[in-house]
Amino acid sequence: MPKIVEIATVIDNIRITDDVKKLVLSSPKIATQARPGQFIHLKIGGSYDPLLRRPLSIAEANSDKGTLGIYYRVVGRGTELMAQLKSGDMVDNVGPLGQGFDLNCKRPLLIGGGMGIAPLVFLTQELCPRPIEVVLAGRTNQEMFWQDCFARSCQDVHITTDDGSLGFKGNALAVLPNLLDKKFDMIYVCGPKPMMSGVAKLASRAGIPCQVSLEEHMACGIGACLSCTCAAGDGTRKKICTDGPVFWAEEVVW
Repeated sequence: MPKIVEIATVIDNIRITDDVKKLVLSSPKIATQARPGQFIHLKIGGSYDPLLRRPLSIAEANSDKGTLGIYYRVVGRGTELMAQLKSGDMVDNVGPLGQGFDLNCKRPLLIGGGMGIAPLVFLTQELCPRPIEVVLAGRTNQEMFWQDCFARSCQDVHITTDDGSLGFKGNALAVLPNLLDKKFDMIYVCGPKPMMSGVAKLASRAGIPCQVSLEEHMACGIGACLSCTCAAGDGTRKKICTDGPVFWAEEVVW
């Protein structure tokens, strides 16, 4: 799929929590081509500060309206500048980048932790009307603003929080043994690496295909700089930006 360089227009920049916002962009060329699991590479600011683009998972893509929805946490200079964007501002956008999820399934289970839940929103959009179950994991109930994103499209939404302030007390792995006796034919997971590793092992024991979406700091985003590689099961190193970010779980060395 060709990469598109597009000057996108900010439609809105919505505050979700104290440190999380949702950026809505008019980026019709990229929105039309985007597939679940892919990302965009956004240039923030009009100079060389910050120097590098920011890789951001595509959480929503509406080809009819030509819009993209991006959830991000404000954690550093780049995202602080993003948080200042307002309606009508223009940003340099490259995408859609990377390999997305394989959608060949009939009864999927989606598992997301923290901001890793973002690409699963888009995935759910594309998997409907198939029966979908999802496990959403966060540290506290304040992090679980994601529920509304899945409530309409998912058959069952299972919530876990580390402190027990919402749903099951514990992490996503704690609820999986009670779910994997169902007839799932695919598991999709994105979140902290220990969680993904644990899910991959449980999926392997249950004989269920599993895809993982990896996150890594990136420089170029197009496979040239080799800054975002990961160890692969065949002894090579894979580039997360172009070979991924979505991999079959058995491809990754955990």
